[in-house]
Amino acid sequence: MRGNYVRVAVALCAAACGTKAGATDVFNLEGFGPVSRAMGGTSAAFDIGSAAMMANPATLGLMAEGNHLHLGLDVVTTDIKATNTATGETARSGNHGNNNGPYLAPEAAFVYRHDDFALGAGIFAEGGLGTQYGGSSFLSRTSNGVQTGLDQFSRLLVLRIPFAVAYRPTDKLTLGASLDAVWTSLNLGTLLDVTQIGTLASQRRVSGSLVPTLLSVPGLSGGYLGFSRNAPVGGGADAWGIGGKLGLTYDITPDTRVGLAYNAKTRVGDLRGQATLAAVSTVAGNIPLSGEVRVRDFQMPAQFTVGISHQFNERLSASADYQRVFWSSVMRDINVTFTRGGANLDLSLPQNYRDTNVFGLGVAYRFDSAWTVRGGFHYAQEAIPNGTLLAVVPAIPTTTLTGGATYAFGKDDAIDFALSVVLPKTVGNASQPNTAVPLTVRHSQLNAVLAYRKRF
Repeated sequence: MRGNYVRVAVALCAAACGTKAGATDVFNLEGFGPVSRAMGGTSAAFDIGSAAMMANPATLGLMAEGNHLHLGLDVVTTDIKATNTATGETARSGNHGNNNGPYLAPEAAFVYRHDDFALGAGIFAEGGLGTQYGGSSFLSRTSNGVQTGLDQFSRLLVLRIPFAVAYRPTDKLTLGASLDAVWTSLNLGTLLDVTQIGTLASQRRVSGSLVPTLLSVPGLSGGYLGFSRNAPVGGGADAWGIGGKLGLTYDITPDTRVGLAYNAKTRVGDLRGQATLAAVSTVAGNIPLSGEVRVRDFQMPAQFTVGISHQFNERLSASADYQRVFWSSVMRDINVTFTRGGANLDLSLPQNYRDTNVFGLGVAYRFDSAWTVRGGFHYAQEAIPNGTLLAVVPAIPTTTLTGGATYAFGKDDAIDFALSVVLPKTVGNASQPNTAVPLTVRHSQLNAVLAYRKRF
C-alpha cells in the first residue's frame, strides 16, 4: 500500500520519471521554482509563483487573479571526488548505477487566487543528496588490504506535497500557511573498517545482540550495511510524515515589501526497509545476513526566513533573504537499527551538524512584455564539522551563482528557466569513526530548472 501512495504522488507531476534532487544547503535545494532559483534562492517577500508554497506561502496572495498551473523539472548534475590523502588514490561518484546522477526532480502545482484568498496544492522535491563510488575504490577496501567489492553509495529524496492557503486581511498585510505531506526515502551502502567498529564500540555507538556474532567472525576485517531500491524513484527505506509552514508579507511602501516565513521541523516516521548486513572476513570473504533496517528519527530541520524586496522602477527589482536553519536539532547522529528475527544491531554514526546562516541576493530586469532576466548569489554556511564527514554523505557546497530568464508568450503563458552553478568545495576528515583513512571530498554541482506556467 505504501508503494502505491508513492506512485500516485509522483504521477501527479509532469515528470513521471523524476528522481532525487541534489542539494546545496546540506540536504536543501537553494530555491524552489525557476524564479526563486534564478534570484539566489530568495523568496520571502515577492511573487515567485506557485513554488511559494515551498517557501513563504503568504506570497501566493501576491499572484494575479485566476487559476495557475505550474509544471516543471529540476535537473541536477554533481561532480564529487573523494581522495585518500595518505596514498593519493581517488574515487569518483558517478557512472556506477541508479544512485548517481544526473538527478531529476519534479515540480507541479495548482493555485486558485480570487479577491483576498489564494488556495494551492503541489508536489515538489525539497532536496536530498546522492553518491555512488562503486565497489573497486579505496572506499571499498579495509585497512588490512581486503578489497571487498562492496558498493559505496547513498541516495536521499525528500518529497513534499503541500496544501497551502493565503489571505490578505489588509492592503498591506498578507498571511499564509501550508500543511505538507512529507515522504522521505533513502538508499545507503557503507563499509565500516574493523578499526571504525572498534572506535564505535569504545564510544558506545554500536550495541545489540548481533554484536557478539559479528565480533566472533574469524579474521574480521570490517562490516557493511546496505539497503537500496534499484530504480530511478524511491529508496530501500522510506516513511511518510507531515510538515508545515507559516508566513506573512507586509508592504512598507508601495515599492518595498518585507516577508517572514517559518518552516517547521518535519515529523516523519522511522524509515524502514529490507537490508543486508555483511561481515568482511580475511578468511571467509563477505558473509551476508539479510534482515530489516530502521533509520530512526531522520527529519528535515526547522527554518526561519526573513526577506525584503524593492521595486526600483517598472523594469528593475531586487530581493534579499536571510535564513537560519536549525540542523543541530535533527542531525546530531544517524541512528540505524538492523534486525533479523529477534536479534539486532544498533548503530549510531556521529554527525554533529551546526545550525547555519544562509544568505541570498537577487535582481530582476524586465526588458519588455516578453523577456525578463534574473541573476543572484547564494551562500550557506558549512554545517558539517570536518571530523564527522562521511564520504557517502558529503553535502558540503556553500556558494552558488544563479541566473535565469522568463519568456512570456502572452499575459497568461510563460516559460521560466534558471541555472545554478555550485562552486567547488573541499572538506577533509582524518578522524575515526566516520573514516578509516584520512580523506578529502571535493563537491560541485550544476543545477537547472525549467517550468511552464499558465493562468486561465
